[in-house]
Amino acid sequence: MTDISIADLREEADVLTASIADGEPLDAQGTALVTLAVSASVTALDRSAVAAAIKQGFEAGASPAQVQEILALTSGLGVHTLMVTATEVLEAASARGLIDAEAPLDADRQALWDRHVGSDPFWTGFSAELPGFLEAMLRLSPDLFTGFFDYCAIPWRSGTVRARIKELAAMACDAAPSHRFRPGFRVHLKNAIALGIGRRAILQALDIAAAAPEHRGTK
Repeated sequence: MTDISIADLREEADVLTASIADGEPLDAQGTALVTLAVSASVTALDRSAVAAAIKQGFEAGASPAQVQEILALTSGLGVHTLMVTATEVLEAASARGLIDAEAPLDADRQALWDRHVGSDPFWTGFSAELPGFLEAMLRLSPDLFTGFFDYCAIPWRSGTVRARIKELAAMACDAAPSHRFRPGFRVHLKNAIALGIGRRAILQALDIAAAAPEHRGTK
């Protein structure tokens, strides 16, 4: 496996944004919310940086609901554990004859797939980055599969923060030095571009990510 550096992610962003307009920079509120996301991420959990970002967010006009929505979004980084391990567990279980990974989905699992995945372009894009993880998770645990979608939907269902800021916040969390989760980074970067976010705001979010606090422990 090849290591992924911050420079690698920045170079990829430069290539993917080369043909788009510079656009407007992040405003004070957007900057505060993206900074809060990377500071509160499980890969940082810097209390002082979180407190500062919350203060900056409120001073820039963010509501408590908006702050909480960004924190809900950020807390979803824990699902990356499931994204990376589901196919590994399924393959190992299949090799030992514990699960038939090739069997057709039963009716209940197929109904869950149709309800939560179907032809949704977001999950189609994510599946292209991490092939097979959704089906593997469904085969292993329908309850976990359902819970995954229910939890991930919360910050998008509440909708107090613009989608463009949430995509930049998610991209920044994935690009932070202590995480560097390239599959998610690529998905959220492409989503940001599709939303019409300019190069300036995207690169600004990556600068915030690069400056994310190091995880020194939490007390």
